[in-house]
Formats: sequence, C-alpha cells, structure tokens
Amino acid sequence: MTTSLSSAELLKSLDLRARDDSSFIARHQVIPSGRAYGGEVVAQAVVATMNSVADDRSIHSFHGYFLRPGDVHTETVWTVDRVRDGRGFSARAVTGSQNGKSIFQGQASFHVEASGVAHHEPMPVDLPEPEDLPTVAEVLGDADVRDARYWANERNFDIRHSPSPVYVTADGERTRRQVVWLKAYDRLPDDPNIHRATLAYLCDYTLLEPVLRNNGVAWSDDGLMTASLDHAMWWHNNGRVDDWIALVQDSPAASGGLGLATGRIYSRDGLLLASVAQEGLVDLPRG
Repeated sequence: MTTSLSSAELLKSLDLRARDDSSFIARHQVIPSGRAYGGEVVAQAVVATMNSVADDRSIHSFHGYFLRPGDVHTETVWTVDRVRDGRGFSARAVTGSQNGKSIFQGQASFHVEASGVAHHEPMPVDLPEPEDLPTVAEVLGDADVRDARYWANERNFDIRHSPSPVYVTADGERTRRQVVWLKAYDRLPDDPNIHRATLAYLCDYTLLEPVLRNNGVAWSDDGLMTASLDHAMWWHNNGRVDDWIALVQDSPAASGGLGLATGRIYSRDGLLLASVAQEGLVDLPRG
C-alpha cells in the first residue's frame, strides 16, 4: 500500500514563525539523507520574502545560492533585508542560517500586476497523460536500493516520468530531455502565494535528472554525487499544484562536473506557470 507525507507536513515546513518583523524561523521535514531538501530551502526563502511585502504585489522572480547543506534536525533562521519598495516593484534579500552559519542566500523581486505584453512558449503537444504513466511506487516495486522507500512513499507529490525515471536504472535512450507530471496528494489552501512557493518547492526533485539521463546514470548508482548549487525562477501565471502540472525539462549544457538544467512548468490545460533554471554539481561514478 502506498503512503505519502500529507500536505499538512508540507504546509508546516512553509509556515514560518515570525521572530520579529524581518526574521522568521522554519523547521524542516526529515528525509533519509539528513540534509534539508533543496526545494524546501528555496520555498522557505521565498515564503520569508513574501511575508515582508504588501499584499498588492506578487513574487515574479527569485535567484538563490546554496552555500552549505542544511540539517533537517535544526531550525533555520530566515533574515530578510527590505532592499527597496517602489510604486510597482519591491526587492528583497534573504539569508537562511543554522547555528550562525549561512546555508542559503537569495534575492526576490515583487511586482504590482499590470496590463501589458503577453505571450508564452506553448506546451508540447505530444505529452502523455499523467494517468497513463506509472507511479513511483509502481516503477520501484520491491526495489531495496537506498532511498527507494522515500522516493515511493514519503514525498509530498505524486510524481510521474516520461521517459521512465532514473531511480534504479538509466538503460533507456540517452537524452537530455524529460517530462515530469506532478500533483500534491491533498487539496491545498486557495492562497496563490502557497501555490507559488510550492512550485519552488517541487522543482528541485528532478531538475538535474536530464544530466543523469544523458550520461546513463541512475540516482542509486554507487559513487554518484549531486548537489544543487543555485536556483533561479520566474513566475508567469497563477496555478494550482494540487492539480496536475507538467515540468518540461532540458539540460542545455554540462562541463567541468557542473550541469545546467532548465524547466518550464505548465498547468494541465497548457498555461505556462513558471520557468526555472538550476546549475548543480554532478560527480559521476568512476568506471
């Protein structure tokens, strides 16, 4: 029987406790690695900045750097610097710290919605329907590799891959592209900020996978080491992450042990919700 972390656990990790008007305290979901999940770190940084701006403006871009691994058993203190508030835009800087050491730093920009130019790259027309793809639990079956239980049963989202995921094997075509359908298991509140922050949360699950896929490497291969180094994101439209969304991914370049990954996030009906880019360390197993 498949189980999953409830969305209540996700929401707890994004419910930052105010320490004063410019700093907030967050706790992390415990995962097998003992290191705070990168997407959770980004999402908490985003929420901290959201908590410091007026309600008339929404986040439209975020750029951040992972500086140190976060400990899942230690609270993170998020400190926000109100860089600027203008009539149409607000800028914020944010730092996450554990035990007095910075683990993450970021910059966020907020915008008062206005009429103007509007277009977006259309969603690919040949995407499979998410219901036609197997769940992670169905893919893994009774696999006993490291993290199999976490991948199959202990994440906050139903995640379905095309081509097949690279959890245990990467025997398929060596391609730098993939599509991942995702949906929260539970209904989330209607607040658009929660859904925008959750889009930041879920991106880090799979962004580096096209780099692995192109090199014929699976997550469970001995000797593989990966680490997210930076994260950039742009929000274009509001959408819900408790409905199916498609993350259309590509890796345009990799060199010197670093892989660049990009993604476009669409609602099921084809609206472009967000764009994302990330560079990560990818140290492949030695043959």
